[in-house]
Amino acid sequence: MATHEENVEIQSEGGSIAGTLITPATKLPGVLFVHGWGGSQQQYLARARKVAGLGCVCLTFDLTGHAGTSGQYETVSRMRNLADVVAAYDVLVRQPEVDRNAIAVVGSSYGGYLAAVLSTLRALRWMALRAPALYMDAGWELPKRQLHRDQDLVAYRRQVVAADTNRALRACTSFAGDVLVIESEQDQIVPHAAVTSYVDACVQANSMTYRVIKGADHGLSDEESQRAYSSLLVNWLREMVTGARAGPVAPESAAEPAAPASAPPAHDNPSVKGLEPAAPEAGKGSGHAVRPETPHPAGAAVSAMTAAPRGEDP
Repeated sequence: MATHEENVEIQSEGGSIAGTLITPATKLPGVLFVHGWGGSQQQYLARARKVAGLGCVCLTFDLTGHAGTSGQYETVSRMRNLADVVAAYDVLVRQPEVDRNAIAVVGSSYGGYLAAVLSTLRALRWMALRAPALYMDAGWELPKRQLHRDQDLVAYRRQVVAADTNRALRACTSFAGDVLVIESEQDQIVPHAAVTSYVDACVQANSMTYRVIKGADHGLSDEESQRAYSSLLVNWLREMVTGARAGPVAPESAAEPAAPASAPPAHDNPSVKGLEPAAPEAGKGSGHAVRPETPHPAGAAVSAMTAAPRGEDP
């Protein structure tokens, strides 16, 4: 476990002696969960509780256009949803017990796509992507639903995409932290080529863990697949968190976002400049923070299988 040392002066019998006070580090890793299109934070609440049990502060939330804001489902854009993710990240790192240099993002499908882009806007140490979707860069400000009419996403995802032609993949090329990528063997929505595009793009990753869930479809519609995903995710995060606690978390441990000429400065401004998204209004968003010491309410220790909706739309 990481420790903090402080030189102290001890008064003794009219004189003083030197001492060193060694205490456990009080800061905890933070984990941000980003659900897929057509889902909600309910997909990740059970898993977030398990990860909080590892000694992490976890935050789940509902993207605009989902759950309480489902009235915007047909009109919300990628621009707005990226602003949601950035705003949620900023809420997480503002928690006093969170170590800003030990932040993980976990995303599924559309959430994995947004998580990859987040890495260019905020500092991340770990990134876990399950069946990360791919979208063409054109039409960033258009309603997300319109992309499925304007773009041939089926054909696009069935080829390995060059990283320099896609925003999410370009983000992965600059990410220097640890990466977990999980593929569903029978995924017809985000097929093998799309997942390979992400794996191939992570050329600077400190470590790359790539796993395939045998027999699984995109939405993990059977309980065995749900259990397999939960096991892979929680075990990987346990390994990452344990490694972080082996010594002090230095500021450079977090992968700083790349700063090409076209990218906005990211850390001091909660909005995503350049994209001009309006950050969610205070009090309008819906999120759920899970801390290690938070007792589970009755019935909260449900399995990840029953907590996750099926049939996630890409």
